[in-house]
Amino acid sequence: MKELGKAVAVCLLLAGLCGARSVSGESNGKRPPNVILVMADDLGYECIGAYGGTSYKTPHIDRLAETGIRFDHAHAQPICTPSRVQIMTGKYNVRNYVKFAHLDPKETSFGNLFRDAGYKTCMVGKWQLGGGYDAPGNFGFDNYCMWRLINNGNISRYPNPGIAMDGKFVSHENGEYGPDVLFDYASGFIEKNRDEPFFLYYSMLLVHNPFEPTPQSDQWNPEARGLDNIKGSDFNDITHFPDMMEYMDKEIGKLIAKLEDLGVRENTVVIFTGDNGTTQGVTSKVNGKAVRGGKGLPTDAGTHVPLIANCPGLIPEGQASADLVDFSDILPTLCDIGGVPVPASLSSSIDGRSFWPQMQGLAGSPRDWTYGWYQRRTDRNEIWEFVRDKRYKLYLDGNFYDLENDILELEPLESTSLTDGQKAVRDQFQQVLDRYASLRPDELRSPNKRPGFHRKK
Repeated sequence: MKELGKAVAVCLLLAGLCGARSVSGESNGKRPPNVILVMADDLGYECIGAYGGTSYKTPHIDRLAETGIRFDHAHAQPICTPSRVQIMTGKYNVRNYVKFAHLDPKETSFGNLFRDAGYKTCMVGKWQLGGGYDAPGNFGFDNYCMWRLINNGNISRYPNPGIAMDGKFVSHENGEYGPDVLFDYASGFIEKNRDEPFFLYYSMLLVHNPFEPTPQSDQWNPEARGLDNIKGSDFNDITHFPDMMEYMDKEIGKLIAKLEDLGVRENTVVIFTGDNGTTQGVTSKVNGKAVRGGKGLPTDAGTHVPLIANCPGLIPEGQASADLVDFSDILPTLCDIGGVPVPASLSSSIDGRSFWPQMQGLAGSPRDWTYGWYQRRTDRNEIWEFVRDKRYKLYLDGNFYDLENDILELEPLESTSLTDGQKAVRDQFQQVLDRYASLRPDELRSPNKRPGFHRKK
């Protein structure tokens, strides 16, 4: 509970500090930095070279890490919608997660905060949060170009995609590639707003399945539509996953090149991450070991994602942070970077804390633990609830794991064999679980589901 108090205090302090600085940078005479948050889809840490991954080519992302900062212990939720709700609101899902593919319209997102502060705002990519074709506008985005699973019958996200642009549905049928359509829109937004502060939330389509050929693949078919462009009928055939990884990395390179061409690279903070672990059918090599993707699972492979930040003018290069970070920390961090005020009425319910000091090479106020409340579909899935740090993890059902020696969570520690240090950690984690147990709104509780369910062996 001490940790919770620290987190809230940091957020309240952040609100006060940010409130003293306008978006025009009046306090120091400088224009506030542009902020770009890039989130790849279904990408665990093990796929990136900067983290020791050797299965795929990611030179542009690796370069961002080499010339910026890499966070080695960053955690998302195990699947897309829960992560997107958490990253956009700064709150753990226990407070505000309603259902899959939905964000409660009453919530305030980082888009709302940045727009209210005077930033030009844009959302590009996968939405997966419900609403109509104008939904991003309701959450603070001036411009948006999004793909949704339901798109007037055209569900293709890759060849000849169906994409909504600024509230209007556009079906592409001339050999376009979805990620290229989205990048071009993002590029246009940056160019249009290069002379004033902008915030871009770039929610990439890559590398989510189906694993299809890219325009660089020999098997690319510009006439394909939907699932027509995959090998056979296997949605998860991984033949073209390496191609998709390479294309995703290429788009990061194009983004950085665009910033350089426009002369805004030095004042643009770029943050790169993934929304959850890699698809379970994908096994990758990292530091000589095979790591199987864990998307959908609350294990390390399901939540451990890359997190890299880069800005030549503001972030020292060559850094690697061992601090624990989770997706609730993104919103307060972005606001800290941009000098964006967080109202006191909102900051009291934000669970995250800013890691902007760490990006700048300072000590910051790192968290001791991260909390997880995960229920993919509230109508039929059990709840997974846990607290973890870099070594230990406690589920609400009492299962307690030593992740350093049991990363797959195969054998919980015996309570009778715990050391005094392990008992202290377990007791601290239990206090966190007890504190959050009362924070689920009554109207969002699932009466037929047993909280604290742990996966069957």
